[in-house]
Amino acid sequence: MKKTVLLLFVGLLSLGIYAQEGTAKIEFKSETIDYGEIAKGSDGVRVFEFTNTGSAPLVISNVRSSCGCTIPKKPEDPILPGKTGQIQVKYDTNRVGPIRKAITVTSNADTPTKILKIKGNVKAEGAK
Repeated sequence: MKKTVLLLFVGLLSLGIYAQEGTAKIEFKSETIDYGEIAKGSDGVRVFEFTNTGSAPLVISNVRSSCGCTIPKKPEDPILPGKTGQIQVKYDTNRVGPIRKAITVTSNADTPTKILKIKGNVKAEGAK
């Protein structure tokens, strides 16, 4: 009797381990956006597109940049499995010079922290 109960307990325990809920997976179309050569004061808004390739809803809890000159905007609603979403990034193009910034994305994905990058060069007015 003890062996039967023990065997039943071990069987139920292993079944519970394998029946865990699915996980979200975030897959970006590109992890780097290249602004290229842009003029001072031009449109600094760009978009990172991603897909939830997992089996559970993806919740992006935080998106932050490496400095105040870059303002990221995360999606507010969960991204369902198979659906796409966007993270909008606005760079202050009134700052002349090279762009090399990182955006940190925190989510419930299997890889909870992802680093995105923007790069490029803002040219001064009248520069060739």
